[in-house]
Amino acid sequence: MNSDIIKGKWKQLSGRIKERWGNLTDDDLNVADGHSDYLAGKLQERYGWTKEKAQQELRDFSDKL
Repeated sequence: MNSDIIKGKWKQLSGRIKERWGNLTDDDLNVADGHSDYLAGKLQERYGWTKEKAQQELRDFSDKL
């Protein structure tokens, strides 16, 4: 799924994101507003992952949509 589609469906996706990564706050998701780089950074911060791990998690999530 490309970033344009993610931005367009952000409200629906944010619920699924919150289910998968419960450590993210509503504020994190509101600020991210479909921007995967910001979201990857927040995943790094909240879970202590490397940048590559956070990006892979987002790719896996996107592929399953």
